[in-house]
Amino acid sequence: MSIFIDNDTRLVVQGITGRDGSFHARQMMEYGTNVVAGVTPGKGGQTFEGPDGKQVPIFNAMDEAVSATQANTSVIYVPPAFAAGAVMEAADSGVDFVVAITEGIPVLDMSRAHAYARDKGVRVLGPNCPGLITPGQAKVGILPGQIVTPGPVGLVSRSGTLTYEAVYHLTNAGIGQTTCVGIGGDPLIGTKFVDCLEAFRDDPETKAIVMIGEIGGSDEQDAADYVKEHIDVPVVGFIAGQTAPPGRTMGHAGAIVSGAGGTAAEKMAYFESCGIAVAKRPVEIAQLVQEALQG
Repeated sequence: MSIFIDNDTRLVVQGITGRDGSFHARQMMEYGTNVVAGVTPGKGGQTFEGPDGKQVPIFNAMDEAVSATQANTSVIYVPPAFAAGAVMEAADSGVDFVVAITEGIPVLDMSRAHAYARDKGVRVLGPNCPGLITPGQAKVGILPGQIVTPGPVGLVSRSGTLTYEAVYHLTNAGIGQTTCVGIGGDPLIGTKFVDCLEAFRDDPETKAIVMIGEIGGSDEQDAADYVKEHIDVPVVGFIAGQTAPPGRTMGHAGAIVSGAGGTAAEKMAYFESCGIAVAKRPVEIAQLVQEALQG
């Protein structure tokens, strides 16, 4: 099975005529995702040509796209100045799930967008995230489809690049995945570790979970507490930023350490205290998962 997206996903691409939106729309369609519409203000009535000549209708607004196509999911490739507005427009349109790929959205803008989406009962993934993929069914975002394979392991990560590396090692070891989710590295995100862990817990096909965190904040500790209390399948963890100097932002806006609570060492120790097997290097993740599945 899967979490969040599957064969029933009907996707709208917001910003489908832009450079990134058009490139990744074709990638998603090639993977098999059911892209039913695009949205670009001022270009309604045109069509977007995908692989094999498939024509996707373009609409001026999200409500028009959803009404015409019964879409249930949106992915956002909109410049930062307009992306929070695109999230709110998507939340208003009737979709259940919004994936915000855009990075560099002002935090104040996203705080309003997250609150608006919550009030509408709409899940937001991101922003500043690579999206997610359910192998063999659908991908929404920028994750490379060629490195995944169906199987029993759910993966959730704050780091896009480490998501790819961990999945690559799992697949090479013959270990497939149910769904791989990149939650994003901004200080304020819509879907957190605990949300994904809860969804994986309720998925009967997920027999093990990989959780990749970073320095900064306390979301990883909250997730470890949830694992200890609620997760029955084995969990393997990895923390990026083990050599990062304190007080410095490392790549992601949220990856800044203030005090001891956000360091890699503290998080790794906390993982272990909650029964999570901790990999010291990304290449060790697949080995620990294999041992957990066999043990």
